[in-house]
Amino acid sequence: MGFQTWISRSISSSKQAQKLLLLLRRSSSPTLRKPYISKSLNPKQKPTVATEARAFSWSLLPLAVAASAGSIAFLDLRRDPAACDSGLDERASGGRVGGKDSTEFVFGGSQKEVPLELIDELKAVCETNMTLDFDERYFHGKPQNSFHKVVNIPDVVVFPRSEDEVSKIVISCNKHKVPIVPYGGATSIEGHTLAPQGGVCIDMSLMNAIKQLHVEDMDVVVESGIGWIELNESLKPYGLFFPLDPGPGATIGGMCATRCSGSLAVRYGTMRDNVINLKIVLANGDVVKTGSRARKSAAGYDLARLMIGSEGTLGIITEVTLRLQKLPQHSVVAMCNFQTIKDAANVAIATMQSGIQVSRVELLDEVQIKAINIANGKNLPEVPTLMFEFIGTEAYSREQTLIVQKIVSEHNGSDFAFVEEPEAKKELWKIRKEALWACFAMQPDSEAMITDVCVPLSRLAECISRSKQLLDASSLVCLVIAHAGDGNFHTVILFDPSNEDERREAERLNHFMVHTALEMEGTCTGEHGVGTGKMKYLEKELGIEALRTMKRIKVALDPNNIMNPGKLIPPHVCF
Repeated sequence: MGFQTWISRSISSSKQAQKLLLLLRRSSSPTLRKPYISKSLNPKQKPTVATEARAFSWSLLPLAVAASAGSIAFLDLRRDPAACDSGLDERASGGRVGGKDSTEFVFGGSQKEVPLELIDELKAVCETNMTLDFDERYFHGKPQNSFHKVVNIPDVVVFPRSEDEVSKIVISCNKHKVPIVPYGGATSIEGHTLAPQGGVCIDMSLMNAIKQLHVEDMDVVVESGIGWIELNESLKPYGLFFPLDPGPGATIGGMCATRCSGSLAVRYGTMRDNVINLKIVLANGDVVKTGSRARKSAAGYDLARLMIGSEGTLGIITEVTLRLQKLPQHSVVAMCNFQTIKDAANVAIATMQSGIQVSRVELLDEVQIKAINIANGKNLPEVPTLMFEFIGTEAYSREQTLIVQKIVSEHNGSDFAFVEEPEAKKELWKIRKEALWACFAMQPDSEAMITDVCVPLSRLAECISRSKQLLDASSLVCLVIAHAGDGNFHTVILFDPSNEDERREAERLNHFMVHTALEMEGTCTGEHGVGTGKMKYLEKELGIEALRTMKRIKVALDPNNIMNPGKLIPPHVCF
């Protein structure tokens, strides 16, 4: 658009924002309040919501963003497929994060003002369970552990208490064509909860109930806002557990949205293998149930698998039916050391090929072990280390342990040790669970670029070895952690966010890892998801036809593009 037109729209935006502020201040309705949410682990106990009055100010964020980052108009990506798909259409992709060959990490987008009518409609639905408070909006617009940035934040945050409220919120947003960003535990890495176009953040934390537990069928029906740790605490008295174990704080809905896994995936599979049925609110407000409670079905499209991994771009997950597992009778945790990371990876491969059904195979490189020593005051040998967990009967677990001990000795391993006492096992796994926080002990003022790739198991040793050569040669501190049993490994790259050279070096290392994995018929992300950070790699991994198909599905289910816009599907893709 012309410069004069741009200035005119900016001034108009400013006046409308001032008018909105004046109207809200003069309103005789109750002051909008910021909720303080107290989560309950008891599924029968309703969550309490204490409210504290806060004066709020309506920030002129659209104007500030336009002045600092430029206004990007919404595009109809169907008009010229050849130009869009090739990346030649500068308006469609030119330099934006996620576009073809993009190296930027500050994500931008156009921001539409939230109409006062929508604020009133949301207030009628949510009552005091919503906020316009700047600090709360800023918190919800910035993921906890992600290095990805965005120029905008949500305009309003709402806390629905039921599926019906979610549906009403979505209907209102769709009517006004205002973007929606679903929000769970905020533990995602690749910028899934960023709000590049502002809009409404739907925080699902009040929907955290266990609705039905079927002990005999070994399944449970939960609301999407419940955390996996809280769920397992509630299941423990019944001798059951939900096996997936991503980062602490993750919620079941978010785990479905990102198709997560964790260290136990080598035995129990990923999220797509452990979800029986979902309920989803679509962009038009319709509530869809994807199946029954039956363990298998051949009835119709597998809508549950379509939604698992869709990252909030197709709908909002409100209810999940999960498979459960029996708590193991007995377990053994083992640990051993290696001189090279390739030897360690080869042992993980050999263990899986032997047919032993381990429940965990975790690899930590020597830099990660050093970080653990610094953070926890330990004195572990600073060499590549493997950790195993074997479960079953007492006799079976010990038998597995002895077989793996033999495999370790055949691959230059040493210091093989195992424990069976509950406290000793807990202490060993604590080392692995707190690995990320230990990283920051090496450079407390650094930011972490956390990335992951996954390759066929037979290529794991080669992929890690090639990546480690480049990581070790870098001026940055880089740490490697792997779910070695399923070919998935993570790198934590520490860098100074104020130093552009360090930021670019971190991105260079990330690029190398991803392209190395893709060359080996692997994936750019094994469990973190795409978000904004991995979009630029999807065409090389999946091909343009697959991306066009994804785009068609997105447009069919969300024609107004309100569902978590700017995520998952690269901006240059059209059809």
